[in-house]
Amino acid sequence: MEYRICADSSADVINLKKVPFGLASLTIRTKDKEFKDDENLDVEEMVNYLSHYHEKSSTACPSAHDWIVAFGGAKYVFAISITSGLSGSFNSLALAKKIYEEENPDFKVHIIDSLSTGPKMKLMINKLEELILNNLSFDEIINEIEAYKNSTDLIFMLESMNNLANNGRVNKLVAKAVGLLGIKVIGKASNDGRLEVTDKKRGINMAINSIMDKLSKLKYNGKKILIGHCLNFDLANQIKNKVIEIYKQAEVEIYALRGLCSFYAEKGGLIIGFETA
Repeated sequence: MEYRICADSSADVINLKKVPFGLASLTIRTKDKEFKDDENLDVEEMVNYLSHYHEKSSTACPSAHDWIVAFGGAKYVFAISITSGLSGSFNSLALAKKIYEEENPDFKVHIIDSLSTGPKMKLMINKLEELILNNLSFDEIINEIEAYKNSTDLIFMLESMNNLANNGRVNKLVAKAVGLLGIKVIGKASNDGRLEVTDKKRGINMAINSIMDKLSKLKYNGKKILIGHCLNFDLANQIKNKVIEIYKQAEVEIYALRGLCSFYAEKGGLIIGFETA
């Protein structure tokens, strides 16, 4: 097959069944440890380690070389990165495209800044696989996937903001208050691909109600929805049941977040990607 789909590891995808897939791994770093977000990562071990870690932590994006390796010599490549608002992965991808096409004049790479992460990227990858298997041309797939990107969205719920504080993305006092007071932080991906907090609720029921309200306001109407969880299947399942109760024909899938998304979601957190009207 001349086609290949690639993504960095924030997409929570390791491989695909029917279309060749290339993974460009991000890395989570602390003072003493480094976790490469690939198929060998023990996510639970990483999450438990980070939950007791209070010094500076960071993430490292794939290099242009890492992306080129992920392209795998394919003639036609579709590559998706985590939002450029949180990582330099898209910039590395753009450089990789330039080098790859200059070295292979007959090859084409279409790159996509997801302006998101995790389950929204996973939805886009699944759509790309479907489009390729339907034998569309390269340009037709570009048109379809860009339109699809604009008909998907993402929300999140956090029970902890420890890593975000250690990463310098939120105030440490705010993060400490969230942990001590049992506050659930609910938010969405903003239009420029950043994490936008929209609500703070105390208690699971209020948090679930807030999530359902966000889904409605963001024009979810019962299509595909992916609920990624960080060691919190029970809450993910509660939300799944609530979605099916309101949207009878909804296609709901629960899955465990991998390394990079677990770093941001933290233990107990959820990231939800969905198709909109």
